[in-house]
Order: sequence, then structure tokens, then C-alpha cells
Amino acid sequence: MNFQPFDRLPVLEWAGWWTETIDRWHGEGLPTSLTDRYDICDHFGLDVYQQDWPVVRRSGCPQPASHGAGIIQSEADYQRILPHLYPTDSVDTETWTRWAQQQQRGDVALWVTIDGFFWFPRALLGIERHLYALFDQSDLIHRINSDLTEWILQVIEQIVTICTPDFLTFAEDMSYNHGSMLSRELFDEFMRPYYDRIVPALRQRGIIPIIDSDGDISLPAYWFEEAGLEGILPLERQAGVDIATLRKQHPRMKFIGQFDKMTMDKGEAAMRAEFERLLPTAAKGGFLVSCDHQTPPGVSYQEYQLYLALFREYADQAGHLSRQAAES
Repeated sequence: MNFQPFDRLPVLEWAGWWTETIDRWHGEGLPTSLTDRYDICDHFGLDVYQQDWPVVRRSGCPQPASHGAGIIQSEADYQRILPHLYPTDSVDTETWTRWAQQQQRGDVALWVTIDGFFWFPRALLGIERHLYALFDQSDLIHRINSDLTEWILQVIEQIVTICTPDFLTFAEDMSYNHGSMLSRELFDEFMRPYYDRIVPALRQRGIIPIIDSDGDISLPAYWFEEAGLEGILPLERQAGVDIATLRKQHPRMKFIGQFDKMTMDKGEAAMRAEFERLLPTAAKGGFLVSCDHQTPPGVSYQEYQLYLALFREYADQAGHLSRQAAES
């Protein structure tokens, strides 16, 4: 990820698999005893990271009535549910201590995910109300994001007393197939001030800050880079994202994902063509190839095994090209 020569690419799944995908594979050869994400990684021989997503909402926090619905409508509502938010015990120190030992041995990479400044207000207000609130309830959005910032800084401090995660993702999902759901002006007003507080703290500790957003992130990539964010995932191909273009526009940003999951049930030729598309950029470093979101249930167990065989082949090729470039 730091653009240094490497022996091979990691062979990884950044997002795991759909439950329906695993259910299918259990009927096609995957041992039915394997249900845990990391046990399945071991079964396939994948390179392993450990991911923690500290919860912002305590157990017992009100739940939305449906997907996309909120749990507050006003600042008074926010004040009322504050006892359910920002727990001080979100970090499982026992788990992180065990992971730190694995990290020291070089067995795993460590990844922490936190709710971001578009994501969390939306989770509280609901999708539609959140977008209106950017105009009608700006003080409330700022209050939520200010409180979230303080909590995130506390979480980071708790974790780094144990070890240094390799990277941290801000969950945002602020783009879909037609681009960002908010303007540059709204980003600068409601998100940038809070990134400006957290990103320096991450970079000082050697933690790579990365944005996690679905959809076409091509335009917001500029905003995030200017805010000090160092990378983006998952770079969904179906939304028109192109890694070669991103690399030209952002020569030092770090990327994860981009392999078009829609090729995975189309046979070897289609998958090879996709790896060939990604190979030149991957060989230059700063880009970890992975499925551009969760492997869909249309992919059979046998097709996935073929995908991994091809992945390993091209992971080695990328390393070979990387070493060649370093020696020339």
C-alpha cells in the first residue's frame, strides 16, 4: 500500500460473502460446519485481516421501524436518546490484545471501521429526513458530528494503547450509481471539519485512513484526498468506477477492491479479462485487488474456486512486475 516493491498481492476478500452465497456453497462442497467468516477465509487459503466495528449505539437503543427510517426527528429527540449513544466500552480490549499478538507475528492485518459523518446522522434521522436536515437542521447535524468526533478520538486512543491498526475505514456510503448524494459545498460544511480533526490523529499514529463508499466515488475522491484521506474502497465497477483513471487522477492514493463481481459467474475468459484490466495498476503498488463488493449468490462454489486460482496467478504476476520495475 506504500508503493514499495512486493512479492505478490494479498489474496483477500475485504467484505466477506452474502449469507445466501454461503448457503449455496454449503450445498456445493463447502463444509456445512464452516459459517464463521474467518474460518471460511482459512478454508479458501485467503490472506486474513481482522476487522472491528465499534458500535456507536448501546444495546437497547431505539431501532428504526424499517430500512432507511430514522429514530429521531429533532434536537430534542437526539437529546433524549443520548444515553444510548457513544458508549465508553466499545473497544473489546481482550480481542484486540489477541489480535495484536497475531499482528506482531505477521499473521494478520488489523482494520477498524467507524461510522462516518454522512453515515451516522443518516442512521439517526433516516435517509430522506437526513438530506433535508442538511438544509433545515444544520445545527443538529453539526452537533451529531461533533459528538461523533469526540467519541471516535476516544476509540482510537483506546485501541492504540494496545496496538496500531493497519488501516481505518470511515463508513460513509455517500455515493451511488450517479455519484455523490451531496455537493462539494455540503461536504465542506458538514464533513470536512470533522475529518480535519481525526485524520491528522490517524496519520500521526501510522494508521491509513480510508473512505468506504459504494457507488461512483470518482468526484468525491478529490474532496477526500484534499482532506487527507489516503484511500478508497470498494470502487464498484458497475457504478462506472475505473481504477486506471483513478490512478491517473490520484497518483498516491491507496485503493482496495474494483474487481467486477459480475464477471465471477461468466467463466474463465471473462475473469481473466478482468484481472488483465487490473494488473497494470496493481503492479505499480497502492492497490489491493478484491471483489468490488460481496461475492453474490449467483457465483457457484466451483466458480469461486476458479476465481481464487486466477487471483493467485495474477497476484504473483503483479509481484513479478513490481520487482522488475524496481530493478530496472
